Amino acid sequence: MADDKAKRGGTDRRQVAAGQGYEVNYFARKHGISRDQAENLIKRVGNDREKLNAAAEKLKK
Repeated sequence: MADDKAKRGGTDRRQVAAGQGYEVNYFARKHGISRDQAENLIKRVGNDREKLNAAAEKLKK
């Protein structure tokens, strides 16, 4: 799914755009994990931001 940069708001922020490198980098930095770990989480869990945040927290423990 392409990220339409003209649309801004809450609905688009519920997902991590895996195809956008800057979003993957931001997610990885936010949780203190590597970019590879972030990409693997997105592949395994999907792009739902809430589920990814929870999975990243479990990964850090």
